[in-house]
Amino acid sequence: MKKNLFLSLRFAALLFISLASFACGHHHQHDVPDEKPINIILLIGDGMGFAQVHAATLSSDQELNMLKSQHTGSITTHSYDNLITDSGAGGTALATGKKTNNGMIGMTPDSVAVPSMLDIFAENGKSTGIVVSCGVTHATPASFIAKNVKRSNYEAIALDFLKSPVDVVIGGGIKHFNQREDGRTLTTEMEEKGFTYLNKLPENASEFNKLIVLTDSVHPSSVLDGRGNLLPEGTRLALQSLSNNKNGFFLMVEGSQIDWAGHGNDSAYLVNEMFDFDKAVAEAFKFADSNPGTLVVVTADHETGGLTLIHGDNKNSIKFAFSSTDHSGIMVPVYAYGTGADHFVGSYDNTELFDRILKAAGIQSK
Repeated sequence: MKKNLFLSLRFAALLFISLASFACGHHHQHDVPDEKPINIILLIGDGMGFAQVHAATLSSDQELNMLKSQHTGSITTHSYDNLITDSGAGGTALATGKKTNNGMIGMTPDSVAVPSMLDIFAENGKSTGIVVSCGVTHATPASFIAKNVKRSNYEAIALDFLKSPVDVVIGGGIKHFNQREDGRTLTTEMEEKGFTYLNKLPENASEFNKLIVLTDSVHPSSVLDGRGNLLPEGTRLALQSLSNNKNGFFLMVEGSQIDWAGHGNDSAYLVNEMFDFDKAVAEAFKFADSNPGTLVVVTADHETGGLTLIHGDNKNSIKFAFSSTDHSGIMVPVYAYGTGADHFVGSYDNTELFDRILKAAGIQSK
């Protein structure tokens, strides 16, 4: 029964992708199949399904940047133990290529820690970074940094940042680093490891090889509540810092609060978080255009809210409907741009995205 359900979902998504690719395909100068990227930028819209992308498209008078990608695909999102994944298992599948149980991060269902692509790229001499619009110890960023049986073990996850090879960290979460039960001040310990610690974005990051920016006690506010350009500007600054490495880099960027808008069934919140995430995509594409040898992949860990667009007219008056306040099990998009983008066409499981990214970069997965 479950297999038939997954096959039906695959067929429906493939039909949608074929039509979408025909309607709005784009070709740019970096679509070179035989080259291997040295820079990899992975952008994750947490909770972003096809409907969220289309909702943002219909709410804007300009084409979304992510839709300028040369190649499009789709991925299934189920976790090891559930058709409906949480962000811990969804993030882990993308980060490590392994399915795990809901609630776990960076390890298999039997609690065996596995390397993330951030770990693997660092082992191969690349600089690495994360930029998020939530606390940096939250499920998706934690999946690339930490190994824990429980995604809510935030203070233990913060400790894993000291062990991680990550070079640039931008987001919220000061509380879990400095207001801890064990009394440790982890930002000071990060500074002892060569990091510069700031509580707001600098104007320029080219002078920093190791940078941690924690802007809020736990989570930054929403765009509507005044977060500003933390995500797109943080992306630009991270790219500035990471590009100091001649061996290239890996950067993960998460539009974290698309998910929260879905949970809240709040269409204004949702569309504005989508626009903000798409600005970060624009920064990545701009970097790729200026730096051949850069691959940009845009995807999601799951869809949130069961969003449907049920009414619209020629004046862009759109009526949104949500069928859930939780995650759904539908497939989500993959958009690829730049060197190696041709590796991401088709319909596949979220764990395979890990393999395809490493293969595009010419690195053997573990």
